[in-house]
Amino acid sequence: MKALYCQQNSPGEEMTFVFQERENLPPTRDNDVKVQVRACALSWIDTKLLSEIKLEKELLPVGREISGVVLEGILPLDSEESGLCEVILVHEHYLVRKPEKVCWVEAAGTVRDGVRAYTALHYLSQVSPGKTVLVMDGASPFGTIAIQLAQHRGAKVISTAYSLEDKQYLERLRPPVARVIDVSNGKIDVAESCLEETGGLGVDIVLDAGVKLYSAEDESTSKSQLLPHKHDIITLLGVGGHWITTEKNLQMDPPDSHTLFLKGATISFLNDEIWNLSNLQQGKYLSILEDIMEKLSSSIFRPQLDEPIPLYEAKVSMEIVQKNQARKRQVIQF
Repeated sequence: MKALYCQQNSPGEEMTFVFQERENLPPTRDNDVKVQVRACALSWIDTKLLSEIKLEKELLPVGREISGVVLEGILPLDSEESGLCEVILVHEHYLVRKPEKVCWVEAAGTVRDGVRAYTALHYLSQVSPGKTVLVMDGASPFGTIAIQLAQHRGAKVISTAYSLEDKQYLERLRPPVARVIDVSNGKIDVAESCLEETGGLGVDIVLDAGVKLYSAEDESTSKSQLLPHKHDIITLLGVGGHWITTEKNLQMDPPDSHTLFLKGATISFLNDEIWNLSNLQQGKYLSILEDIMEKLSSSIFRPQLDEPIPLYEAKVSMEIVQKNQARKRQVIQF
């Protein structure tokens, strides 16, 4: 059997993805489950994080969000298994049953974004009816699930759009988003729009997709130009609000901290691999996965997926994902 791996090159060089012929599966241990993979979602590999937690290897297995015959789940960060393989072994603690109404591609394609959305909205900010939630880049796979989960919990949702296509997509969501802020032309003030929408009170929960740390002229990429400045988020955050950030290098100056102190607001960090680095792995993690599958089955979650990709295109698709050039969740179908 062949499996896809990431091959790390010299510093500064782009990583490459290779198919490796793998030996037969090792003998099953207690609690191991053999899964015939039907679909595997592709996600960006944070090699710096893996190095920091001592999981860096010459060949890194690719693909951990899988669905398979009878069971589906996510492979732990320290797993030697590549999800892009016909048959793999998975510990039972990482598996939940897939409802019959949920297809293989949707099951695999919703796991990662679903767990991240639950972590952000339930464990880091306690979303509840009547709250106002701002989801940055709501047309992304993660943003789409976060919007639907917040609305299902009775929250009012505001979202930003990075293009006209994203704006049209968000306006078609049902139930509708309270307000879509199109930031693609750089002329709309996100903080002002949010304060206007909330009558000057500010939003209760912010899920960012990155922030500007410096002035506009210091930002090097076009995408960073679409991000709000950290001061804008502090301004639009309401009293007692929660800011959930994906910015790993966030720096807060004393005046910023003082403003958050006066508002009684909090900042939490949403690590993409949070379920692999905490106790979410087992008890809480399984209950989250089960709820995600239930919401998929009842059409509460409608993930933002690209067309299924055949296995022979996995290398090219993973290169696109690693360069952050995919706007929809990429899923390999066996």
